[in-house]
Parts: sequence; C-alpha cells; structure tokens
Amino acid sequence: MSEAEGRPPVSARLSGRVAIIAGATRGIGLAVAYALAGQGVSVVVNGRDKAAVDDTVAEIRGGGAYAVGVCGSAGDEGIAETMVATALGEFGALDIAINCAGIAEPPFSTVLTISTEDFRAQVDAHLMSAFHLTQAAGRVFVEQRSGSIVLTGSAASLGLFGGSGYPAAKGGVNALALAAHGDLSHHGVRVNVVMPGAKSRLSSGEDYVRHIERLHERGVLDDLTRDAALDPAPPDYVAPLYTFLASDAAEHISGEIFSAAGGFIGRFPPQQAGFVAYRDHADSAPYSLDELASLLA
Repeated sequence: MSEAEGRPPVSARLSGRVAIIAGATRGIGLAVAYALAGQGVSVVVNGRDKAAVDDTVAEIRGGGAYAVGVCGSAGDEGIAETMVATALGEFGALDIAINCAGIAEPPFSTVLTISTEDFRAQVDAHLMSAFHLTQAAGRVFVEQRSGSIVLTGSAASLGLFGGSGYPAAKGGVNALALAAHGDLSHHGVRVNVVMPGAKSRLSSGEDYVRHIERLHERGVLDDLTRDAALDPAPPDYVAPLYTFLASDAAEHISGEIFSAAGGFIGRFPPQQAGFVAYRDHADSAPYSLDELASLLA
C-alpha cells in the first residue's frame, strides 16, 4: 500500500472539528459553511443580517449538522472574539477560522472619486475583518499548537478590476496572511489565502456588468478575462478549496496564496524582486539619475 493509499480521506480529517466563518450567510461564505457542515464540522455562522444568520443556522441544523450564529460586522472590534468564545462555549473547541466577509465598493469608484468614508469602509470590511479573525483565532490556535486560518483575497488586488478601497484592502489581506504565517507557523498554525472568482452579490448586477465592460474597453481586461468575469461559476466551485485548506490534509500548506474560479485553481509563487543591478555601498556612490535611467528604461 502506498503512503497516499494509507491516508484517511479528507472528510475523515474534518469530521468533529469546529469552525468560525465570518460572512457566512451569502455567496462564497454560505457555500463554505454548507461544505464544512456537510463534512461533519460544527460551525459558528456570522453575518450582518440577523434574519440571514438565523436562516443559515436553521438550514444547517435541518441538514443534521451543528451550527450557531453570531450577528454583527466582522470588521467591528469584538465580533471575532465573540465568535471564538461562542465556538468554545457551544462546542468546546476551535480548529478552523475562515473569513469571507466583505462589501461591494461603490459603483464605478476610482482612486479619484472614492470618498474617505467609503475607502475606510472597504478597509474595515475586508482587511480589518481579516485582522480581527486572525488575531482572535490565532491566540487560541497558538495555545493549542494547531489550527487553520483561511482568508479571502481577490484578483482585484493585482490591479485588474479597477476600484480603489476594495483592491487596496484585498492586497492588505495578502500581506497580512504572509506576515501572520511568519508569526504563527512555528506554533503549528497555518494561514492561507484564497482569491476566489464566483458569482455573488459583488459580481452580479447591471452596475457590475457595465464596470467590467468599461475595463475591457480601456484595455485593462483582455477578452478572456472579461468573458470569465461576466460568467463566473457558482460559489460551490470554490468552496472545496477552502474546505481542503481547513483540513489536516493540508497540514503542510501555509503562507500560500491561491486563486480559484470555476474549474481553475492557481497558486501564486512567492514574491521576489527580479534582479536589475547591484553594487556594494561600502565602496560605491549612490546611483545617479542618468544611471537609473539607463538601468530602468
């Protein structure tokens, strides 16, 4: 029997675990909550709308799994701590923390037009929610020397889809995950990012379609990317990657950034500077402007 054949299936490595999921009542977060519950994971469901939280909890319980709800914005201080306390109080454990919380940027927003208030709201919804969840769950995980944190990024952080606060906050999520990996990995805690492409309230509607078409007209998006953005697969196609990264089957994976859209899965290589030039500062003067022009032209 090979080593792979001797391993238990991923589902066996999830059954009996406990997860908190921020932004779990719609779209990708809801699909992730259902996927984990379907594998025997007890879940703490979070969302801003109490009715949506209650409905999600009822649906999961109706399917024979365990769930409780915590209402509130994951970007607000104290909500993540409440989710952690609820997991420990209701289920006696915490093994998985996933952040799918987020809000849409105002239609056709750019760095020139977005208000300070709206920019800050994007940072709170996407980056601060990731920070609060990582910190609150991380403290428990470090103490028990195990745990998986999965954060939600976006291809918008690469500058492909315009906007301002949204891509800036998502870029911050990537940086936070890499830094948290450096802080937590030696304690047995894993931190990864999924940059999903899926149909949700953030990727549908007339304003979204017009936004994508304008990016295509300006040459920011090529034909293939435009077509993919206008016809995203359901969230069910990205939920399995979150589920896998939450499991012990991914115990060797941390500090990684993945993309998932429909049947596509990508892994981003570590960011490293490409070589341009070098000289020793001990016996060389700073580069002149003419030298820089020659090197970087």
